[in-house]
Amino acid sequence: MNRIVHPIEQESFRRLRARLDTSHFPPLTRAVVERVIHSAADLEYANDLVMDEEDLVTAHAALHAGAPVVVDVEMVAAGITRRETVCRLKEAKSGPGLTRSAHAVRLAHEQVGPGAIWVIGCAPTALEELLTLDASPALVIGLPVGFVGAAESKEALRASGLPAVSNVSEKGGSAVAAAALNALLYHPIHPKETP
Repeated sequence: MNRIVHPIEQESFRRLRARLDTSHFPPLTRAVVERVIHSAADLEYANDLVMDEEDLVTAHAALHAGAPVVVDVEMVAAGITRRETVCRLKEAKSGPGLTRSAHAVRLAHEQVGPGAIWVIGCAPTALEELLTLDASPALVIGLPVGFVGAAESKEALRASGLPAVSNVSEKGGSAVAAAALNALLYHPIHPKETP
């Protein structure tokens, strides 16, 4: 089913492109950069986001082949409009040295196993916990926000070598994390990528 793009969204992207040239980015990178910028009205993301086009191509194929999508909080899930997600935060419990968000990641990993797409937009501790697991993700969208641990957790994600979308600064959040995933969902499937 084709997505119908509202005229306001079309105009918003037209204005974004009038203010920022994104034509030099490869297709999926451009889609992610533009959708994240659109979600936050923040042009600085063009220089803040870090990703690899080959990783995005692989993740795009996995996503459209039905890979599970795991989110750290319901706010991220609410922003993902075309796919069911897994969020185990409601069942999670904090304990000594373990936040609820980290426990939720453990529960989700037990549920989905390897090959999932992880979308973390709120809790740095969720991203930190994911990095301790043998999750073998198709992609980690690691865009938690905050002054405590956010930039450091994203730096650790990049250092891990896992396929990822992250950013260097403390910025991030549920809306931008969901936007990055939606960019991959909305991007058309090329015939060679058909599962």
